[in-house]
Amino acid sequence: MISDPATFLLLVLAGVGAGLTGATAGLASLVSYPALLAAGLPPVVANVTNTVAMLGTTAGAAAGARPELAGQRARLVPLCLITTVGGAAGGLVLLFTPSGAFTAIVPWLIGGAALVLMAGPRLRRLAEAADHHGLSPATGVAAFFIGVYGGYFGAAAGVLMLALLVSVWSQPLARTNAAKNLVTGSANFLAAIVFACTGKVVWLAALAVCLGSLGGSWLGSTLVRHLPATPLRIGIGLAGLGLAVVLGWQAYA
Repeated sequence: MISDPATFLLLVLAGVGAGLTGATAGLASLVSYPALLAAGLPPVVANVTNTVAMLGTTAGAAAGARPELAGQRARLVPLCLITTVGGAAGGLVLLFTPSGAFTAIVPWLIGGAALVLMAGPRLRRLAEAADHHGLSPATGVAAFFIGVYGGYFGAAAGVLMLALLVSVWSQPLARTNAAKNLVTGSANFLAAIVFACTGKVVWLAALAVCLGSLGGSWLGSTLVRHLPATPLRIGIGLAGLGLAVVLGWQAYA
């Protein structure tokens, strides 16, 4: 039971791990979602509860990465608006449609994003001209669909977004990672409101994970500032490939 102090504490610790991995690698749900399942929540209930709880990750990551976010408002505001709408759409998709087809696509999305992320510098050199002309339509469309995915399921949405931003923005990885955290968090915002109105959120579990993720994401944002960019990018990419394999096994086995 969630009201059991030991279960509550374990969910707080899972939140710390989710915030840490989310702020550094975009893989927060890889920790928090299984923890909610282990606490006895059904899959859909665990998913919507996790979406609400991950708002803590966004807040903590933004607080810890204020230096990296400075000067990015002009391109972050439209991106956040796009992913917010996408996240709301994804939340509605989850509530009103069967999940089988989308679940089958998820491993391919994550695996492809991981490969794009690892090839990011080469792709960025090809897209350098676009970096000086604001938000391109293609980037906006891609961000919208990542927002839809984030509102629907969310696991590795950060990897997808980081892969997109690394390929089109020419700036240090720590700054792009900070932007990724804010943009993907925006996708969670309206989806969380949609889920909160359904009555399916287990609020005590959401509170536990949210409390832990606040501290974990703040720490993760601080760590990214001091980690070397290339090993971090490759590590995130490999973790994304690993998650794609696991989800693919679950979807097709």
